[in-house]
Amino acid sequence: MTVGIVGTGLIGGSFALAAKALGHDLVGMDACVDHGQLAVRLGIIDKIVSLEALAKDCDLIAVAVPVDHLVAVCTALLDLGGDATVVELSSTKAVLAKAVKRHPHRRRLVLAHPMAGTEFSGPQAAQQELFVGKTVVICDRELTASAHLEAASELFADMQMRQVYQESEAHDVHVAYVSHISHISSFALSLTVLRKEEDERQIFDLAAGGFASTVRLAKSSPATWRPIFEQNRDNVLDVLDEYINVLSEFRTALIKRNYGSLSSLMERANDIAPLLPQPTPS
Repeated sequence: MTVGIVGTGLIGGSFALAAKALGHDLVGMDACVDHGQLAVRLGIIDKIVSLEALAKDCDLIAVAVPVDHLVAVCTALLDLGGDATVVELSSTKAVLAKAVKRHPHRRRLVLAHPMAGTEFSGPQAAQQELFVGKTVVICDRELTASAHLEAASELFADMQMRQVYQESEAHDVHVAYVSHISHISSFALSLTVLRKEEDERQIFDLAAGGFASTVRLAKSSPATWRPIFEQNRDNVLDVLDEYINVLSEFRTALIKRNYGSLSSLMERANDIAPLLPQPTPS
């Protein structure tokens, strides 16, 4: 089938590469002309076309744009009509879900969030196997027509993704805990160290693997993450309040030299281990 991509960065580009590897034809567009041209040169898409052409000629269209442009792009594609399944791949759902709820072509739209990514951005960051073994969350599936849901589901399965289902509001709460707070923490730790580095440049001589992995997400694009924090503001604030409270518990234990309490906090934190995916033996 012919798959269209709107937004050829990390997520859209990786989706395109995975679909191309499955034998599908790929066309696309990007608001950044340079990104679109680079995507063609890298073989991510075969050619650049207009939004109108995507709506007319594609069987499935994947939308991977910053969330502050998501409503406009998805609405435009639905307005253009046609039979294409429109699959959006964003990190937040509630704002879009509310905006398109009464659209006459709402049932062509699949709300999906592949739980995969890196700290890099742009077409050059795309990876063909980015989604292999990852979870994709499909939201509000009862509002999507079965034929369009099946088209998206089959492609996700072919890309070797595990599929789960949630309501859009619940999704945004959950990703605030498992994704959005991780990015804020990484940004905050990076700023803390950079401020210290102004006085002591040698601090980075001591930076080992643990530090690098902890601040890895601080390299993420502000153009991507500022609108995510904006759209999911209330949920992120709730999680941030809880996080600050836990940090305060660690701080209080140290101030009072209550090292038993410090050990208890760390032991309770260890309880997360069995809840996390286990690494696959090599």
